[in-house]
Order: sequence, then structure tokens, then C-alpha cells
Amino acid sequence: MLGDHVLDLLLERSRDGAGGLRLTGEGSMLGELVKAVLERALEAELSAHLGYGKHEVAGHGSGNSRNGRIGKTVQTGVGPVRLAVPRDRAGTFEPMLVPKRAGRVSGGLDDMIISLYAHGMSVRDIQHHLRQIYDTELSHEAISNITDAVLEEVRAWQARPLEAVYPVVFLDAIVVKVRDNHSVQAKPAYLAIGIDADGDKHVLGIWLAKNPARYRHRRRIGPVLECGDERPEKNRGVRDILIACTDGLNGFEDAIHAAFPHTTVQACVVHLIRNALRPVARRDRAALAAELKKIYTAPSAEAAFDALADFSASTWGERYPQAVRVFEAAWDRFIPFFAFSPAVRKLLYTTNSIESLNYQLRKVTKARGHFPGDDAVVKLLWLAIINIEDKRARERAITKEKTGKAKNSPNTARLIEGQRTIGWREALIELDIAYPGRIK
Repeated sequence: MLGDHVLDLLLERSRDGAGGLRLTGEGSMLGELVKAVLERALEAELSAHLGYGKHEVAGHGSGNSRNGRIGKTVQTGVGPVRLAVPRDRAGTFEPMLVPKRAGRVSGGLDDMIISLYAHGMSVRDIQHHLRQIYDTELSHEAISNITDAVLEEVRAWQARPLEAVYPVVFLDAIVVKVRDNHSVQAKPAYLAIGIDADGDKHVLGIWLAKNPARYRHRRRIGPVLECGDERPEKNRGVRDILIACTDGLNGFEDAIHAAFPHTTVQACVVHLIRNALRPVARRDRAALAAELKKIYTAPSAEAAFDALADFSASTWGERYPQAVRVFEAAWDRFIPFFAFSPAVRKLLYTTNSIESLNYQLRKVTKARGHFPGDDAVVKLLWLAIINIEDKRARERAITKEKTGKAKNSPNTARLIEGQRTIGWREALIELDIAYPGRIK
């Protein structure tokens, strides 16, 4: 497209002292290309502003004309670029591509910074990366302003109207450190994934507890329905939740029933098993897990009760009585899923759909010492979720290209745009029978 002669010139001008090729940074090949394109575009902008092209007769006596150029260095996605910005004699030309007093060209550089931030890099880390790789200097404030540009989109997403009824909602939290009142405090960030009446899963929102002292006192209280504005789910149009699946966080059940009195709370069976096996010796875990399986795979709640009684009276139950107490303490929250067929139970007995998301979010947040405020937490979690979505989209595209079939699995699920729940039609029929008149 450029021609061999132009490419040869670029190659010659982009070599460093050792004869190597510089692709990025000041005076590099890509930098020269960006410089040429930007200067050409700025000339076109000035021609549109004046109403005539360079050296055209129409400019004679027009009252305004070109008035040379002024040097300006801007930061781009390939490093700093020195531009010759054209001027007009009247001083009325306001470039759109490279605005006055703007130190960078948005687009590639902004996208790069947001991507680095979404992968968990701090502002200081991003500064070091840009300086080391692209020889680009951006202030802490400039990088923060670039990432803050997504806050408006995040707030719009957080405030969007939700469905009136969610048959199933999964709730969980991750703990982050946030600077609040000149001290760093641990706060739970709550996430909710809801399955709507069409069987699509969506991340409903991200909320931070507003009272960390209360959180510390009761360990894990202040769930999503109490965070931020009072009952934010109801404020956004949610009128009913049939089943809320949690991992047993203290306070969840009370908070859910305070907002939705008729909602059934289902404890995550996987977490119950994990808690029951936590104090068990490694050599005994496989055998004990096999015994516990008889409880949660029982055909009914009554059969599960008998299986728990048998386990309690067995040698394993006598050796590890705490495993029995785990199920006894959560019994009312453990048995609701027994009212459904095995196919529907798979949708309810575990919070893995949100656990897998939180696992990836923790990898991003743990690299940060602490956050300067609540907005920074929500911003990073939002960007991380979008990044996860993009990764899963690429995996789906690769799978479809190789096999010709679209793959829908927990590792490639769409959580922001919606993921279809497998076997939802049968599940919806059973839920409608169990909760008559509530699914509309």
C-alpha cells in the first residue's frame, strides 16, 4: 500500500545505533507511520475548516489562511510522536484529532491502558510498563482519568432496569482492601448472577458493603440486598426471586428474607461438603466424601435425613462428628432442592457459576495492595468481567472454527450479555409448578 521506496525509507530511519529495528518509541517505524497519518489528517481538518485546500486559488481574499505549523509531542499507542500541527492565521482552528492542550491521542493508547488495568496492573505498574516498552511518560492523574472514563458506563450498567422476576439468583462475595477515612479496611464486594424467565444468566450488579465495621463484627454480613441504597434490587424493578443460592455467608438468609419474604434460600451443597471435609485427615477424605454423597444424592429430603442419621451412627460419623453438624446446622437451607428432579437439582445445588467468576476476579484484585475508594473497586471488577467476556468470546470463536459448533460451557459462558441455561425448559416447568403464579 505504501510502496517499496517508502518502506525502505522507513526501515532506514527506524534503525537504532546497533543496526536493530525500532518498531515503537520516538523515531520508530510505527511512530513515523503514525506521525505521517496524523499530520495528513490534521491538514485535511484545516482544509475543511478553511473551506479550501492547500495552494488553491479559492483561498485568496478569504480572510483566513494557513499560518505555518507548531511542534507538539503527543503520546500514542506506539510511543511519543513529534507532530507538526498546522495553524490558521485567525487562530480559530480547533483540531478534533489532536485537540489543543491534549497530551495524547486517544484510541489505541487509551484502550491499551484500560486493558492493562483490567488485567490487574496498578497505575504505577502501568506507568512503568509504558515507560519501559514504549518510552511514553504519562502522569498518575492522566492514567486515572483514562480508566475513569468507563465509570459512566459502569454506573449506567449498575442502574439499568432488571427483570421483574428471577427464578434463580446466585449470590457471593469477594473481600477487597479499600482506603476509607484515611485507613485501609477490608470490605466485601458482592456479586449476583440471576437466571431470568428465558433461562439466560446475567451478572446483575456489583455492590460494596458500606459498613465495614459491621462486616468485621459479624464476619460476613451486609449482603448484596443491603449494600448501597436500601434494597437496590427492588429499586431496579425486581419484585420477586424464587430461589436464592448462597454459599452459607452469615446474614445472607436474613437479608434476603427482609427484601423478599417468600424467597427460598438454597445452600450450596458443594460448600457444605467442603466445610464438612475441612477438618478431615487427607487419607480419609475420599472415603468420607463417598459416604456424604449418599446424603445429597438421596431421592428425597426424608431419605437424605435417614442417610444423615445412618452416617452419624457410623464409624465415620463418630470419628468426625463435625461433618454431621455442618449438615444439621444448614438443614433447612440444604433440603429445598430435593423438591425437584435430578436435572433441575444440578442448577440449584451449587454456586459454581458465580464461584468460577469470583475465582478469576480474585486473581485480578489480589495483585493490588488496596484501592483508593469504592469506585475504583467497582471499576476494576467491571473491567475484569468485560475482559473475561472477551477471553471467553475468543475461546468460543476458536472452538467454532475448529469444530463448526458453538461451545457453551462454564469456561466459555457469557455472563454480561447472557448465557443460556442448559435444560432450562424442563426446569421452568417444575419451578412454575412449585411456585404457582409467581413466574410471569
